[in-house]
Amino acid sequence: MNKCTLCPRECKIDRSISNGFCGTGNKIIISKIMLHMWEEPSISGTNGSGAIFFGGCPLKCVYCQNKEISHGGIGKEYTASELADAILDLQKRGAHNINLVTPTHFSEQIIEALSLIKNELKIPVVYNTSGYEKPEIIKKIADHVSVFLVDIKYFSPELSEKYSKCKDYYSYAKASFQRMLLAKPRCVFDENGIMTEGVILRHLVLPSCRLDSIAILEDISKDFDVSSFKLSLMSQYTPDFYDGEIKELKRRVTSFEYNSVVSRAIELGYDGYIQEKSSASSFFTPKFDK
Repeated sequence: MNKCTLCPRECKIDRSISNGFCGTGNKIIISKIMLHMWEEPSISGTNGSGAIFFGGCPLKCVYCQNKEISHGGIGKEYTASELADAILDLQKRGAHNINLVTPTHFSEQIIEALSLIKNELKIPVVYNTSGYEKPEIIKKIADHVSVFLVDIKYFSPELSEKYSKCKDYYSYAKASFQRMLLAKPRCVFDENGIMTEGVILRHLVLPSCRLDSIAILEDISKDFDVSSFKLSLMSQYTPDFYDGEIKELKRRVTSFEYNSVVSRAIELGYDGYIQEKSSASSFFTPKFDK
């Protein structure tokens, strides 16, 4: 972290002195710890997913629903030992898994924390990421996690530049996705339907971007066995968290846009999860405070 290259930004900032592009230094920042009921059914189950929301983010999408923490860095400092204790507490509270939300920029400390409790932790660890990852970091963390819950947000470099200031998004996301599948080549579920190992590919359909969504599905289906992972197609985009000037981001996704992406996914043989239109509400977004 004294010349940080954990994410594809490779800002090379000494995070012991100042914040990297992610907005954080070398101290773990946690913004919320909760039993999260609104993830995919195989993640949240009936008891909830033990979600740990980390402050900061290497991607910083302009429409982010967690902007308070991804852009603002709201949260409390934790040591690796304190993080380990928080993980075990979630296990005691009945969480189906430990859900590490936006963990990339703290992956070194997360590995340290998980190593401290490897004999005590009995539930799966979920690596919940934006997809903007380096394959070598995924390879390093793969032995410490059970499930990859990964976004692939954009196919077009122009779109990823417009919304997240990174033209190279898809090349990194696809290469990292391949590394995830090499580590977790099949989906495994327990008797209650909770995923204990595997990969879930998430994609949020954005307003006016259905063709880009379909391009992702078509490209992934050409190079990967779609039966080896689950697809989660999300319709939950809401403009409640966007205050910029991009016109299309000021509205919700239409039924036509979302359903056309769902139809193409079915044609290509994907299996997984879809959302009801009512999911496009800030009601389902965790509340963060200082």
